[in-house]
Amino acid sequence: MAPARAPGSPSGALCRQLLLTLAILTFACDACKTVTLHVPFKLDAEKLIGRVNLKECFKSATLIHSSDPDFQILEDGSVYTTHAILSSSEKRSFTILLSNTETQEEKEIPVLLEHQTEKRHSQEKVLRRAKRRWAPIPCSVPENSLGPFPLFLQQIQSDTAQNYTIYYSISGPGVDKEPRNLFYVERDTGNLFCTRAIDRETYPSFELVAFATTPDGYTPEYPLTLVIRIEDENDNYPIFTETNYVFKVFENSKIGTTVGQVCATDKDEPDTLHTRLRYSIIEQFPASPTLFSMHPTTGVITTSSSQLDRELIDKYQLKIKVQDMDGQYFGLQTTAACIINIEDVNDNLPAFTSSSYVASVEENRIDVEILRVAVQDKDLINTANWRANYTILKGNEDGNFKIVTDSETNEGVLCVVKPLNYEEKQQVTLQIGVVNEAPYTGSSRSTMNTATITVNVLNQDEGPECDPRVQTVRIKENVSVGTKNIGYKAYDPETRSSSGIRYMKSNDPEGWVDVDENSGVITILKRLDREARSGVYNISIIASDKDGRTCNGVLGIILEDVNDNGPVIPQRTVIICKPVMSSAEIVASDPDEPIHGPPFDFSLEGASDSEVLRMWRLTKVNDISARLSYVNDLQFGKYTVPVRVTDRLGLSLVTPLDVILCDCVTPNDCTIRSGLSTGIGEVILGKWAILAILLGIALLFCVLFTLVCGATTGAAKKPKVFPDDLTQQNLIVSNTEAPGDDKVYSTNGFTTHAVGGSAQGICGTLGSRVKTGGQETIEMVKGGHQTMESCQETGHHHTLERYKEGGQHTLDSCRGGPIAADNCKYTYSEWCSYTQPRLGEKVRQCDQDNTHMQAQDYVLTYNYEGRGSAAGSVGCCSERQEEDGLEFLDHLGPKFRTLAETCMKR
Repeated sequence: MAPARAPGSPSGALCRQLLLTLAILTFACDACKTVTLHVPFKLDAEKLIGRVNLKECFKSATLIHSSDPDFQILEDGSVYTTHAILSSSEKRSFTILLSNTETQEEKEIPVLLEHQTEKRHSQEKVLRRAKRRWAPIPCSVPENSLGPFPLFLQQIQSDTAQNYTIYYSISGPGVDKEPRNLFYVERDTGNLFCTRAIDRETYPSFELVAFATTPDGYTPEYPLTLVIRIEDENDNYPIFTETNYVFKVFENSKIGTTVGQVCATDKDEPDTLHTRLRYSIIEQFPASPTLFSMHPTTGVITTSSSQLDRELIDKYQLKIKVQDMDGQYFGLQTTAACIINIEDVNDNLPAFTSSSYVASVEENRIDVEILRVAVQDKDLINTANWRANYTILKGNEDGNFKIVTDSETNEGVLCVVKPLNYEEKQQVTLQIGVVNEAPYTGSSRSTMNTATITVNVLNQDEGPECDPRVQTVRIKENVSVGTKNIGYKAYDPETRSSSGIRYMKSNDPEGWVDVDENSGVITILKRLDREARSGVYNISIIASDKDGRTCNGVLGIILEDVNDNGPVIPQRTVIICKPVMSSAEIVASDPDEPIHGPPFDFSLEGASDSEVLRMWRLTKVNDISARLSYVNDLQFGKYTVPVRVTDRLGLSLVTPLDVILCDCVTPNDCTIRSGLSTGIGEVILGKWAILAILLGIALLFCVLFTLVCGATTGAAKKPKVFPDDLTQQNLIVSNTEAPGDDKVYSTNGFTTHAVGGSAQGICGTLGSRVKTGGQETIEMVKGGHQTMESCQETGHHHTLERYKEGGQHTLDSCRGGPIAADNCKYTYSEWCSYTQPRLGEKVRQCDQDNTHMQAQDYVLTYNYEGRGSAAGSVGCCSERQEEDGLEFLDHLGPKFRTLAETCMKR
C-alpha cells in the first residue's frame, strides 16, 4: 500500500488543478442523452444510418461536428457514412459535437452503434430489464433497411407480467392487413420485429395495436396503439416537370429580364434535406459569351447580358441541373434541356440597294409602272420589322406619282397616276424614303433611309389640247340675231398654235348660237333671254386636228342683263275684309337684275278725275311694296284697280288688280265662302262632283216616287181570312195611338210598315230563314185584315219568292226600295218559342177589345210547308188598353216587352 501524500505536496496541487479543469470542462460541455443506432456490420459509402434529434439537445447550435471522420452529421440530424465501413466489433461509438460560436456554449451527443447478432428472447435477460409502463413507445424503421431480417425494433412489456403470464400480440396494417406479415411480435417476450425492407414513399408510417392477455383470455391492459414511423432515405432523384423547356426572349433585352422558370419535384420526405433542391446551369451552347443565369432555389432563368442579337444567334441551348441535399456533392441530381429562342425587334433599318435610280415615261401616260426599287433588311422576314413602307419626300408636288410596296417581294413600285406634259417639264427628280411597318427601336440616330429617282419624260405627237377646258364669253341679252362673238379656242401642244383645228358644237340646249368650223367664232341665231336661262349658258365644243384627234371643251356664255322687263304684281287678286281692314299690301317684283329693279314707284292708272282715283289710294311702304286702301265707304263687291309700277330706270308696267271688298274676318273666310280665287288656289267643281250631285238628285226623286207608290198600294188591299193556327206563328207587336207609319221589325231580319189611312208603304228587299220547299208571305193590315198584293196599278209589287236552287227567299221590289232595319229584332226560333204556347188566349181577348175602340193591328201570316195558314191579331190598343197590352207582353217574356217598348217609342 502506497503511503499517503501530504495535502501540501506538489502531487496534491496537481490533482486539485486537474479536478478544477475537469469541473470547468464538465460545466462548459454538457453531455446529452445517448442515442443508439442499429446498423449492419457492412455500411456503404454515403449511406444513411439514422437520424438524431439535435434540437432536443441544443436548439441554438451553429456548428455540427462528428468526432469520428467515418460519419457526417447534417443539419437535420441525419447521420451518413463518408465511405464504406466494415465493422468487426459488435459495438462502435462516436460523439456529435454541437456548439454556438456566439455564446461559446458546447454540447455533445454520444452515439452508440450496435450490431445485433442473435435474437434476444431469453426470459432471464428480460427479467433483468427495468420495468416499463404499458404506454406508446416511439419507434422508427429506416427506409430500405438492409437487415439482417427479421430486424429487431423494440420490446413491448406490461407491468402485469410480474403477476401473470402474459402473451403479447399485435394487429393492423403490416400485420393482418396489407402489407401483410411485415411486422410480428414474440408472444412471450413482446419483442417487435420487421421482416423486410420498407419504402417510405409507399408507406410513410404504420399504426399497430398491441394486446396483452393471459393464457385464459384475461386482458389486464387496454389495447396499446403503436406508431412505427419509416425514416426517409434519400432514394428518389429530383425530377424536372418537363424533359425539354422552351422559352423566348426579345433581343437586346436588359440585364435581369426574366426568360422562364423551371421546376422539379422530389418524392422524398418534405421539409428535409432530401427534398431541398438546388438549380443550376451546367452548360450553354453556344458557350460564349455567358448570357443567362439561374436562381438556385426558384429555378428562374434571367438574362445576365444585354448583348442578345437575333441577327447573330437566334437560339441558345442550355443544360440545366437540379440536385437535392441542398446541392451538396453527394445529393442526387437530374438534368434537362432548355431551348431559348431570341425574338426579333426592329433594330435594323431597311436600306436601298442603290442611292440613285433612273426611269423614263412617255407623256400623257397614266396608271403605268415605271420603276421598282429594292431594300435590304436584316430583321425577321415577313414580319412588321421587315416589311417596308415607301414614301415620296420631294418632287411630287403636282401629284403625278405614287409609290407602293409589293407585298411579295417587299419592293417599292413607282407608278404614274397623273399624266406628264413634255412641253411643260422634260425631267422630274424625286426623293423617296423607306421605313418599316413597326417602329424603329435601334440605336441609330437616323430613322429613315433615302434615295433619288430621276424620271425622264418622253415626247409624244399629241392631238389638240383644250386648255382651259371651260372658256367663257360675255354677251348682252337681246343682242341682234346674226351678231358674231369670239368663241372657243384649242391649240396644238407642240406648236402652241390654233391653226388647222376645226370646231363643232355637240350640245346647244336652246339652239341660240352657231360655231364657225375653222375659227370657233360663234354667231347668234336667236334672241338671247337671260331670264329664260339663269346663270351661265353652256355649249359643248369638240375640237379636232387633221389626223382626227380630238379634245372636248365647254364654252360658257354669260348673259349680261338689260332692262327689258317691267316690274309686275304677282298677286292679281286682293281681298280686303271690311270693316276689319281698310287696306291691303301689294308687292311687286322684277325678273331683271337688281340694278334694273327696285326701288319701285307705284301709281294708280287713270285720268285725274276718273272713278278709280276717287275710290282708291296708294301709299308706298318700302322699295318693293305699297298699300292699297279705299277712300269712301264702298259697297261689298269686286272692283278692278289698274296699278302702274315703275323701276329705277323708268321702265313701267300696268297690272290690273281684282280687289274684293268682303264681309269677313280673314281673307280666307271670304275665299271659302265665295269660291273666289285668292291667288293661292281656286275652288273648282270637276266633272265627277257634278255627276255626283246629279245622281243624288235622281236618287231623291226615286225615293219620293216609291213612297207615293206604297201609299196607293196599301189603300187598295182587300180583307183576307187568316188561318186558325196563328198561335203557331210569329207576331210582330206594336202599339200606336195615332195614325202614321210605324216600323215593325220581324225576327227574320226584315222591316215592315203599318199602313193607315194616310200612311205610305215602302217597298224593300229582305231575306228570311225558310226551310227548303216552304214559302212565307208577309202581310200588313190596319183596322182589319188585308194582304199585300201586287201593285199592278202603280207598277209596284211585293212578293216573297224562293230561289229554286238555293232555298233562299227574298222580298223583291219592282223599283228597288231601301231596307229599313235596327236593333229591334230577334231570331225566328226565339220569337216562336215564346209566342206559340201563349198566343191563343191573349189574341182572342185583344180582338174582343178592338170591337169597342180604335186599334191598329199588325198581322203576320205564314204559309209554311203545307201546315196551313194561321192568323191572329194582337191589339196594340189605345191609352185605355195600353196597360193590358203591356201585361200581355210581360206574359211573353221580359225580352219582348223591352222590344215592344223600344218599337213603340220609335
